[in-house]
Amino acid sequence: MPLPPQVADLTSYDLLLSVARLGSVGRAALEHRVSQPAASARLRQLERRLGLTLLHRTTRGSTLTPTGALVADWARTAVDAAAALALGVAALRDTHTRRLAVAASQTIAEYLLPAWLVALRAAHPDLSVVLQAANSADVAARVLAGDTPLGFVEGPDLPPGLHAATVATDSLTVVVAPGHPWTRRRRGITAAELAATPLVTREAGSGTRRALEQALGSSTPPLLELSSTTAIKHAVAFGDTPAVLSSLAVTADLAAGTLTAVPVNGADLRRNLRAIWPAGMQLTGPERDLFTIATPK
Repeated sequence: MPLPPQVADLTSYDLLLSVARLGSVGRAALEHRVSQPAASARLRQLERRLGLTLLHRTTRGSTLTPTGALVADWARTAVDAAAALALGVAALRDTHTRRLAVAASQTIAEYLLPAWLVALRAAHPDLSVVLQAANSADVAARVLAGDTPLGFVEGPDLPPGLHAATVATDSLTVVVAPGHPWTRRRRGITAAELAATPLVTREAGSGTRRALEQALGSSTPPLLELSSTTAIKHAVAFGDTPAVLSSLAVTADLAAGTLTAVPVNGADLRRNLRAIWPAGMQLTGPERDLFTIATPK
């Protein structure tokens, strides 16, 4: 039978329960990730549908009336049942589809995630993983938009609404062609020299570029912007312009002698690589297992 209109919207009752538990509409709105005016409007709509006063509103905040407390107590069973239904449906969906979408910045996607995904497949042999490689800014945007429950970034900045945890450390390395004048510097270069030198860099939004800008404080506009690390390495190897890349990305090139590393004095080029997911949410299922695999033991 159709549900009566007074109880068809459980979201409002869930909000009421949060007010009862947290003691204010403002804290309940924060938990539900809505504005306080929106939460207040939703609760007033619930009062109009029921024809009851559920909240006692004062200049110091809002508390449940005795009637509101009674309605909240009745609503708790229905809201808990709805939450159990949602978890059950999610479990069925996970069992049938076994698909995980992950977004990662290019350095992590190329040099760290393959090993992590091999370990994940060993634990979940029926799992299908879709990897979206992008720069750090785009990865953060995709996680915020709900396109993927889990992302990995190398940039130092994050927009509000994301939780982050360090999973690995990295350092930036200045690289030049083997015959570049900087290779004859026994003590390397200074941070000021690096900041004053036009470089071959990734596009704006790249975590590597943003980390370098933060480490130097200021920098000269790039000589050339390229969208991939491989393209940058080729431009450096066959030209006379330096670049700053992840140490993970240049290890093989340094060993082969196609690029040469140059020490930098006066700048801390270390950085953290982080997993990100929506604030207020918990990782579950395969994404939680992937985060565990990526986290240092």
